[in-house]
Order: sequence, then structure tokens, then C-alpha cells
Amino acid sequence: MRTLVDLGEAQVQALDELAKAERQSRAALIRQAIDDFLAKQRNRQLDDAFGLWGDRRQDGLAYEEKLRREW
Repeated sequence: MRTLVDLGEAQVQALDELAKAERQSRAALIRQAIDDFLAKQRNRQLDDAFGLWGDRRQDGLAYEEKLRREW
């Protein structure tokens, strides 16, 4: 799928220099950058879900046992 994206002159020049150094097309570099960004976002979402208890001082198991005793 083709997508139109406006880039500044400095961005285009930097991409062209990198593309030449890496022997890849500008489009390939942009696709890789998008893949890297999306992977980072997915990992951030996972990191947000894990360790939610990390800032608490009470042990998670002790808290769970306390709640169960209340039943």
C-alpha cells in the first residue's frame, strides 16, 4: 500500500545519506523505522501490563491471602 508522508528537507537528506551508507532504498529504511516503532509500542503495552504491583510495598501473595481471609 502506498502512503503519502511529508518530510522535511533535513529528514530526506539524512535518509538519503543513510540509504546510501546502508545500501538500501529510502522506502526500505522508512518501513524498517515503522516496524521498529510498532514493535516498541507493543513492548511498551506489555511492560505497562506486567509489574503493576511493583510500586507497592506489600507482597502480592500476602495481599491475596488477606483478601481471601475476608471472605
